[in-house]
Amino acid sequence: MGEILKFPGDAVKLGYSRVRKRVRRVEDPNQLDLFLAATARFSSSGQGQSLFEQALLSDERGDLQAAELYTKAIESQDCVPDAFCNLGIIESKKGNTAKAFDCFTTSLKHDPRHSEAHYNLANLYFELNDFRLAQIHYEMAAEVDPSFANIFFNLALVQSINNEPAAATKTLLSYQKLVSPDEARHADELLHTLRQTLAATRGSRLGV
Repeated sequence: MGEILKFPGDAVKLGYSRVRKRVRRVEDPNQLDLFLAATARFSSSGQGQSLFEQALLSDERGDLQAAELYTKAIESQDCVPDAFCNLGIIESKKGNTAKAFDCFTTSLKHDPRHSEAHYNLANLYFELNDFRLAQIHYEMAAEVDPSFANIFFNLALVQSINNEPAAATKTLLSYQKLVSPDEARHADELLHTLRQTLAATRGSRLGV
C-alpha cells in the first residue's frame, strides 16, 4: 500500500456522507403499494416519524442514542441499507474500523447500488491506504449518483495517488462543474499540480 501524498493547498479528502430522507425510485410499478405499506408500518412516534427518521434526527443532533435507534430501525426492517450506512459512519468516527466496514458492506448487500455506502466504504479504504479498492468504490458511487460532487473530488485524489494524472484531471473538472464557483476554486491548486505533472510526463516522453 502506498503512502498518502501531501496534496497542495486545501486539497484534503472530503468526509463521510450521511444518508438523509430521500425519494426512492421504484423500478417495478407493482412494488409501489408494498413499499408504501411497509413504510407506513414502521411509523412509531406520535409525530409520524419512522424509526429511521428518528435515528437520523438524533444523529444530526449528535445524540449518543443515534446508534441504538439505527439498530432498532434495522431490526424493524425500516430503511435497512440507509440505517446500516449511517451506523457505519458512527462506528468509523469511534475508530471502530472493523464494525464500520461491516456496516457499509452489509448496506451494499441489501442494496448493491447504494451510492452513499459505496462512497463511505471508499473513504474507509482511503484511510486504510488501500487506494485501489477506494478507487473502485468511488467509481461505483459515481456511476450510481453522478450528481454527488464529493465523489469526484475524492476520486480525483485517489487517481492522482494511483499515478493516473490524466484521469484525475478529467475527474476534477467534473467536480468543478457540479459545485459553486467558490467551491470549485478549492480544487484549482490541485488541478494546476496535475496539469504540471501531465506536462512533465509528456516532456519526458519526448525527451525534453
